[in-house]
Amino acid sequence: MSNDAKPEARKILVVDDDWLNRELIEVYLKDAGYECLLANNGDRALEIAQSNPPDLVLCDVQMPGMSGYEVCRHLKSNPLTQFVPVVMVTAMEGDEEKIQAVEAGADDFVSKPFNSILLLTRVKSLLRIKSLHDDVEERNALLRQVLTRYMAEGVVQTILTDPDRYLRLGGETRFITTLFADIRGFTAFTEKRPANEVVETLNHIFSQLTRTVFDYQGTFDKYVGDCIMALWGVPISDGDDTFRAVKAAVEMRRTFSELRVKEPNVMQHLGLGIGINSGDATVGNIGSEKVMDYTAVGDAVNIAKRLQEIAHAGEILISEVTYLLVRSQVKAEKLEEHVLHGRRDPVVVYAVKEVIN
Repeated sequence: MSNDAKPEARKILVVDDDWLNRELIEVYLKDAGYECLLANNGDRALEIAQSNPPDLVLCDVQMPGMSGYEVCRHLKSNPLTQFVPVVMVTAMEGDEEKIQAVEAGADDFVSKPFNSILLLTRVKSLLRIKSLHDDVEERNALLRQVLTRYMAEGVVQTILTDPDRYLRLGGETRFITTLFADIRGFTAFTEKRPANEVVETLNHIFSQLTRTVFDYQGTFDKYVGDCIMALWGVPISDGDDTFRAVKAAVEMRRTFSELRVKEPNVMQHLGLGIGINSGDATVGNIGSEKVMDYTAVGDAVNIAKRLQEIAHAGEILISEVTYLLVRSQVKAEKLEEHVLHGRRDPVVVYAVKEVIN
């Protein structure tokens, strides 16, 4: 046989109460390059599958105690083995038995006395499907690992149910709320402290702020020096994105104040300034062929950044658009109009005091 027909390390569990059938199937499979696990009853088969999950199961239908149908149902209900192909091996050829096998979750069936070529063809075909499934699972695991660096686990779980919908490769216009939070006084701090303390302090602060983004179902975008950028409304929008962004900002301010109390020697000269804006932005994978980031760009993002730049330590500045979306849920003070850097017309700015609801 070709190497393609002899995949390495493929484990097949053979379940049959007849030792002669087990040995016969084992000979066929081993000659084809597969590893065999043997069980003479259903209970033993489930024990093996739990401790050493196979890549495929060949299971006799009629066995003392637990039938092959029951074994199949147990395997398909176990998250560890639910995607393992199960082939029912039966001496009965009636439609009723085949229907029972399908209802139990079987992926295929072969009849006794079986043809070795037909048996191996079925095995090879199902293992190829299993390999494709394993590849998808591996990619999903990698995708999950990457996504959990940027968003909360619940958001990641939703995305993985339909990644094509939530993670489009092309850019699109979305209404989002953008938050920038900058550590005030950090440049001066870096000039007076050793490098290891600077990195340790920055990592400690960022870990707290990023956790808050996740707690309020936001999407972490990036760190820019001593500033953090986060988005709400992408890749998933729940309708209250803007309010959650403002709540996250208030929580960030509270957390930062607590850090200053707990660690006065390190934090006493540091503060946190936050800017938030809502509006349409271009969202997608932006960059070069070799380096891309899922991010947002546009005027709505720039305004959030400019608001952060004029915010004093302890201030949360929001645009008029953001304020109108949350005005019944927050207490905010209307400030003088500001001409933001890079813009001709002044913008109305509000300073958030607290969340009401």
